[in-house]
Amino acid sequence: MQRALLTGAVLSIFSGIISVFIVLRRVSFLGSGISHAAFGGVSIGFLLGINPLLTALVYSIIVAFGIEQISSKGRLAEDTAIGIFFSSSMALGIVLVGLSTSYNVDLFGYLFGSILAITNEDALIAVCTTLFLMGVVFVIMKELYFITFNEELAFVGGIKVRLIKSIFLLSMAIAIVVGIKLVGIILISALLVIPGAAAQLLTKRFYRMVMVSCLISLFSTISGIIISYRLNLAPGGTIVIFLSIVFFVAFFSKTSNNA
Repeated sequence: MQRALLTGAVLSIFSGIISVFIVLRRVSFLGSGISHAAFGGVSIGFLLGINPLLTALVYSIIVAFGIEQISSKGRLAEDTAIGIFFSSSMALGIVLVGLSTSYNVDLFGYLFGSILAITNEDALIAVCTTLFLMGVVFVIMKELYFITFNEELAFVGGIKVRLIKSIFLLSMAIAIVVGIKLVGIILISALLVIPGAAAQLLTKRFYRMVMVSCLISLFSTISGIIISYRLNLAPGGTIVIFLSIVFFVAFFSKTSNNA
């Protein structure tokens, strides 16, 4: 529980930060596409007998930049490129899992999360990686803020738009793979979208939005882990249920205030 709470707390705070940028930049489907594409990477790991998280990390980074390259050429819309990588990676994962003779119930841990079974080594890697990513995002936050609201003006102002976007993509891909242990491949996109979406309903000020998003993510993660432990429920699903409850409370609260 101590390892789960520490890892969950650190990862949820980072997820809350990048969730705001994902929602404001309207690239929610990108996070979902990369997270589901990670299934292909996990399957490669099972087939080759390599740590599935390592292969998922490499594969997710390739997919993230593949989507960026195809959509940046202007010949295909971003959502179309995401859909292609999403479906092909899932298909690859299904085929490779069928070929593998070594996969077992651990696969369900990658699909749906298994944070209560996390080891000391996993926790250390997850926490250190997440803290490093958090530092990277804080360094580029000002530039990322300008790109989010006006990419053309940011480019004219001398900001290296392509570099900043690439760093953000890389950070998101790594966060997704680290988050697989928390809520699983199927549900990690919820952790990257719902906190920012709920925060956007509650405030319009950017930095306050980031703070609210982090608090929502942290509250839902800690509550989900504790409740799942007490009631013997799936941690990943319980965390996402808490996130969903917070979102709908914020949504209906906003709706009633506007009525």
